Amino acid sequence: MDNNDRIMTLEEVAEYLRVKPQTVYIWAQEKKIPAAKLGREWRFRKSMIDKWFDDSMDDKFKNL
Repeated sequence: MDNNDRIMTLEEVAEYLRVKPQTVYIWAQEKKIPAAKLGREWRFRKSMIDKWFDDSMDDKFKNL
């Protein structure tokens, strides 16, 4: 499996984005970040997190 397509836990996404796990949890609950809820656990695809992050970038920084 390509590392870019790996599935990440909420804690891994929080570490990757350098935010608190509670922040990622709230974003997932509010559908502000691409996520899938499997049972009681949230899962995230790294490639989708990267795209979401790039799409969230302020326009003035996108072409640097």
